[in-house]
Amino acid sequence: MPERQPDERRDGPRGVRIAPSILSADFARLGEDIDRVSPEADVLHVDVMDGHFVPNLTIGPPVVGWIRRHTDLYLDCHLMMDNPREYLEAFKKAGADGCTVHVEIGGTEALIARMRELGLDVGLALNPETPLESCLPYLDQVDLLLVMSVHPGFGGQSFMAEVLPKIERARRLADEGGLGFELEVDGGIDTSTAPVVVRAGARLLVAGSAIFGREDPVAAAGALRRAGEAAISQGKGAE
Repeated sequence: MPERQPDERRDGPRGVRIAPSILSADFARLGEDIDRVSPEADVLHVDVMDGHFVPNLTIGPPVVGWIRRHTDLYLDCHLMMDNPREYLEAFKKAGADGCTVHVEIGGTEALIARMRELGLDVGLALNPETPLESCLPYLDQVDLLLVMSVHPGFGGQSFMAEVLPKIERARRLADEGGLGFELEVDGGIDTSTAPVVVRAGARLLVAGSAIFGREDPVAAAGALRRAGEAAISQGKGAE
């Protein structure tokens, strides 16, 4: 496998970044769908579900390996699993750049340590009902905090506005503490909710059906980015 070069969109200044979720892609033409959205994708969000932690079953390391051979996009594997430690090495070998595990399963310190050992970027996710307090001990150890704005397991759900105070608090903690984690939101993100979560402090937006469910996915991803960026501009104008 050829060595990949750093992605300027990943490493450059952080405005609003878009992470299309392949959960909503057409798996019969997955490569084509990834190619179509790549011009507007900063990250490719790969939802991995085990049928236990969430009531759905999706893909594993072999598919991640195929995706890696097909694209140089940053692969963020969201592991909705109750035993992710058993698979971290397999995802790393398959080509994952980062893995995101759920704080609800416990053993977070050991999972973080293992991901660091493997050279994976570290993500920590929490479900809509989970208080931010559960993540506080780890915020200085992670690269990414993922706030779920739907119940994980299925695409196409409606955004849960009750998570907004959690996003706002996470942003305050990051800014006041000089913490380097990226704040990501996943669930019900479209052109109407993107400005809301960006104003709350999120900068990495996961969207599935709002991108792959549209006739022109790359245009849909661009519209999401512009909606988020407009919220930032409006906020600066109000200062």
